[in-house]
Amino acid sequence: MDNTQKFSGRAQDYTKGRPGYPQALFDCLYDKYSFSDSSVIADIGAGTGKFSKYLLDMGSKVYLVEPNDDMRLVAQSELSDYSKAVFVNGSSETTMLSDTSVDFVTAAQAFHWFDAKKFKKECKRILKPDGKVALIWNTRDMSSEFNFKSYEIYKKYCPLFKGYHGGMKDDDERISDFFDNNCDKFIFENPLIFTKNKFITRSLSASYSLKIGDENFDEYVKALENLFDEYAENDVVVMKNNTTAYIGAVK
Repeated sequence: MDNTQKFSGRAQDYTKGRPGYPQALFDCLYDKYSFSDSSVIADIGAGTGKFSKYLLDMGSKVYLVEPNDDMRLVAQSELSDYSKAVFVNGSSETTMLSDTSVDFVTAAQAFHWFDAKKFKKECKRILKPDGKVALIWNTRDMSSEFNFKSYEIYKKYCPLFKGYHGGMKDDDERISDFFDNNCDKFIFENPLIFTKNKFITRSLSASYSLKIGDENFDEYVKALENLFDEYAENDVVVMKNNTTAYIGAVK
């Protein structure tokens, strides 16, 4: 399946179930890396606009570049009140943006879907001189029993599951190659609080997740519900999670 279509039919679950990002990340971007309310930012693989919304709230102009129609339409609906939001039917390889038109490029929960070499070439084309790229992921802390057991459920029931982030590892070679081994890395604590419904919705939003009608779907959801019940306190589970950001120039 074309990577741009992996989230077709999942947009509503995505916008309801996917986690946000810690304010400390944006404090870092805006204080240390000169993001500002006058910045023009291309958020590539913007999806339903989860990450873009934070940038817009900081006053920046954001091109939300998203090739999946379902995801982009949800973003347009969710962020229609933002005058500095521009929705673009484009991809990591062909953003549809002009040469040297943006100050920064961001990709949150998305770089692992890209052809890294073609994305790098496109970044170099659209970035202004001295522009930077930020690659961001929410990453589960696998020292947590809850996270380990949920991993085992996805592995058992979901044939498309190859590990989180498409198998992308911490400090993956694809990241170091993209930045020519010259980038800054930051890790921010970002624990996530889930009700049972939100945990199930989060699981169903994943590109690898079974969908209604798939074989073993009911058993899969039941296993997730049982896991939640095992670890819930006061009807919520606190998932250990970090937000990791890699920031640098592309040469």
